[in-house]
Amino acid sequence: MTRLIKKHSKSKGLKPGAVVYVGEQRTEKVTIDIIDYNETELEEKRLEKIEDCFEFKDSSTVTWININGIHDVSNIEKLGEHFGIHALNQEDIANTGHRPKFEDSGEYIFITMKMLNPKSEDGIESEQVSIVFGKNYVISFQEKEGDVFDHVRERIRKTKPRVRFMGADYLAYALIDAIVDNYFVVLEKIGDTVEELEDELVSNPEHEDLETIYALKRQMVFIRKAIWPLREVAGSMDRTESELVHDFTKPYLRDLYEHIIQVIDTVETFRDMISGLLDIYLSSISNRMNQVMKVLTIIATIFIPLGFLAGVYGMNFDTSASPFNLPELSLRYGYIFFWMAVLIIGIGLLIFFRRKKWL
Repeated sequence: MTRLIKKHSKSKGLKPGAVVYVGEQRTEKVTIDIIDYNETELEEKRLEKIEDCFEFKDSSTVTWININGIHDVSNIEKLGEHFGIHALNQEDIANTGHRPKFEDSGEYIFITMKMLNPKSEDGIESEQVSIVFGKNYVISFQEKEGDVFDHVRERIRKTKPRVRFMGADYLAYALIDAIVDNYFVVLEKIGDTVEELEDELVSNPEHEDLETIYALKRQMVFIRKAIWPLREVAGSMDRTESELVHDFTKPYLRDLYEHIIQVIDTVETFRDMISGLLDIYLSSISNRMNQVMKVLTIIATIFIPLGFLAGVYGMNFDTSASPFNLPELSLRYGYIFFWMAVLIIGIGLLIFFRRKKWL
């Protein structure tokens, strides 16, 4: 189950700007991937150590440095020192429970947000992505290897000339847009689950469905927490007067803002639908219980007069003592008459209930 709140006990008592990793324990090796390009040339490679990134800071080409793994904070500190990333931003990068934010630091722009994938057992796999971009570089920090940026990589490889990707600001926008677009994939999966569950609750509600409903409610709370602050991120990036964000990119940022609003609207719609699922579940269970009680009541009602007859004829009588001592006991076909009366009363009550539409 994805945690809604990360544990911050490791950073308790430390000075502001202390870079401490907050998140799941990881031991895998940190990988560093580079895509360096201009209008005519493209170079991709994996670097062995963080120091190999330093040469790209003042390069005339646009460089995308993608770091998979933030559990080794020494890499963040070394990269932050060389690229001039403030210690507080370094702290935010290492804190995987940080709220999505936008910060213009003058020499660079810092953005952090959540990347979601429909892969885990509870339906959502969350990962924090931090993006730092300057004049000609973009640095993305991820918790682990594997992301939603493959389409961006393919577009960089196939777009010739790469005029649209010549600015680091547009590349940063493309990365954010890829993350937001993947929210729609996650929501589509949740939407399919909600529709299937709704049909099942109407026809055959089970106790396991209640667990599914609460899991969906938890997922929507997590998605809402991840997506709502992104409005501020996209809006601030569009309104910023920084020279790092060019006018060419502004229309794309406004389109990104609209996508975020669309995601938020979808999230709110699904939240209402999931709340409605709980009502449907309770109503279905109540209706099922009413049907059971209805059948039991009808059966009990039919057997009341039959039980009365059986009780009367089950008493001890002595017909030799008095002619009024239940003379039917001495009839030759008294047993048959008894069962005929039972059947007539039972069938008559069933016909009566049917006409009253109680059955």
